[in-house]
Amino acid sequence: MTEDLSREAADPLCLPHEEAVRLLRDAPWRRFAAMGDSFAAGLGGPSRGYANTPWPQRIASVLGAGRPEFQYLNTGVMGKRAGEARAEQLEQVMAFKPDLVNVAAGGNDLFDPQPDLDAVEADLDAVYAAVRSQGADVFAFTVANVFDTVPGLAEFGERVAALNERIRAVAERHDAMLVEMWDHPVRKRPELMSGDGIHFAMEGHAALAAEIVKTLSERLSKLGAEGRVR
Repeated sequence: MTEDLSREAADPLCLPHEEAVRLLRDAPWRRFAAMGDSFAAGLGGPSRGYANTPWPQRIASVLGAGRPEFQYLNTGVMGKRAGEARAEQLEQVMAFKPDLVNVAAGGNDLFDPQPDLDAVEADLDAVYAAVRSQGADVFAFTVANVFDTVPGLAEFGERVAALNERIRAVAERHDAMLVEMWDHPVRKRPELMSGDGIHFAMEGHAALAAEIVKTLSERLSKLGAEGRVR
């Protein structure tokens, strides 16, 4: 049976695969790694009319189009805190020798009544520094502000906003690409969340992947304007 992609095809917040491939046609990245928690792993339920493909696989598919040498690694594990991601995943990611890395961690630390965001920032900082020392580019994304539309998560609004500030700070220090999702219009979609009430459904994954592609494309344009390959 052919997968119904009608809603995704008509969604202005999404990018057709062919357009995404075109935008990253000249991308130098051949070894993409994602690490962290369930956001990195790409957890999320299905959405009617959207491809049942999480954002990491979407990005890998775009970067790998027409490139048989392309390789992809995902070490993301549901429930991992930032310190656990650093301790348990960084060595494997470094051994993979990626040239592009996504780091998505810190969300599970927010389940503590008083999260130690200094520790989260320190762990993120160490991970970014390590992969950047190998020459890899890094991108991260902020967590979307769904707290007006998902009442069950309202108590986490201030904590997530504070975590986003730490993510922005670490990204800036390491010249990492930042995908801003906090105020992205997808956050208002009534069917955005999966059944668990925590993760994006595939509608959100498609929108996130589109923003990642745009951010990567902007970095390519900037590097091209500066006369540098990387």
